[in-house]
Amino acid sequence: MTGTKKWLSFLVCVFLLTGLLAACGGGGSGGSSSPAASSPSSNQPSASSPAAVSGEKKKLTLWFIDTGKRKELIEETVKEFMDAHPDIEVEAVQIPNDTYKTKLPVAMGGNNPPDLFHSWGGGWLKEFVNAGQVMDLTGRIDPENYLPAAINIATFDGKIYGAPLAMSLTLFFYNKEMFEKNNLQPPKTFDDLLRIVDTFKAQGIAPIAMANKTKWPGALWLIYIANRVGGSDIFMDAFERKGRGFDDPAYVRTGELIQQLVDRGAFINGFNGLDYDTGQSRQFLYTENAVMELQTSSYVTNVRSEMPGFEEKLGIFPFPAVEGGAGNATDLVGGVSPVFSISSKTKYPDEAVELLKAITSKELAQKFADHAGVVTAVKGVEYKDKFAVMMNEYLQQAQFLQPFYDQTLPPEMAELHKDTTQALFGKTITPEEAARQMEDAAKRILDK
Repeated sequence: MTGTKKWLSFLVCVFLLTGLLAACGGGGSGGSSSPAASSPSSNQPSASSPAAVSGEKKKLTLWFIDTGKRKELIEETVKEFMDAHPDIEVEAVQIPNDTYKTKLPVAMGGNNPPDLFHSWGGGWLKEFVNAGQVMDLTGRIDPENYLPAAINIATFDGKIYGAPLAMSLTLFFYNKEMFEKNNLQPPKTFDDLLRIVDTFKAQGIAPIAMANKTKWPGALWLIYIANRVGGSDIFMDAFERKGRGFDDPAYVRTGELIQQLVDRGAFINGFNGLDYDTGQSRQFLYTENAVMELQTSSYVTNVRSEMPGFEEKLGIFPFPAVEGGAGNATDLVGGVSPVFSISSKTKYPDEAVELLKAITSKELAQKFADHAGVVTAVKGVEYKDKFAVMMNEYLQQAQFLQPFYDQTLPPEMAELHKDTTQALFGKTITPEEAARQMEDAAKRILDK
């Protein structure tokens, strides 16, 4: 259970984030050495690389999922890298999130992987590491350039297999003007949330947008409610088989609260069939046909790309407490994304490492913070963007960061988790049955 131990390190290290995120020190300085001679103490790409004697360029492929301003910033960094390395050509390919999750395993299994690729660390990355498909970066990059909680999720058996760029925090994004018109404040409790739902439902406005065709948006709700009901240990107790299982009463209660929201008409019509990647749920907010959406921090960059004028109306607030629950209202659900790794089959390992340093550099991280409202995984970044400042404050206040379940669970259980959660929202399964299916899978897979 090595992956589990690393995730435990991730959860422990989150307590260190307060001091680290507030730091303004350097995250590594640029060097002028060639890739082969670069020092792991530098997180910056070398300034130049001599052109190949043959005149042929070394070609690298980068696959990533970031959209909007984040996509633009990555592409700009890649162009700057190629300008500084005229002997290297980089093909940067943006792939939609859910398509990517299918395409990358196929490419890996077919011995045709990209040189550099996006991951979320944790169990998702470890599957490729176990198959010998990921380059060991130990000694090639300096882990001190990154937050411990972030670099740890790409570290297995003491070896580093990825470099993180940004944190992914899950929060409510909402229309401040619509709240103000109705004299509403962000909810502190689940009952407050229900009252907000009732207020907008009475006006014929969908309170909550969600596009759950790909299942993970609904999973964000289950993870948060389970945390608020069962406490910060509920998942790890079940995952590590420490007395509580996935059929714990807290998980059953979580399913009941999800279906209570559905019965209340909290969500937009047809939400289980809508596609998040194409922006179908966000369109409801832009047109004021919905008021709020629970999503990851990439929501900010999506708004800035799709509907910049809406940013003035956009606010954020954390998931409310559940009355009588064991969870702490400051706890957050999140992870690290992107984490960039290198294929073990790359023809140009030194050059690939140099590109990796460029796309996880302090310079790019600062741009992510300034222009995309992102809390980064790189040390030394200063926060000035209003959304980045607020997210950083929430993170500093957090006593616990709950990782996304599907990035921790073994693949079969991860899919079952998303399937049963979607079924809960669709009311095609009872909370008891959803919990029982997850626990049966845990007994079969985790109790080996």
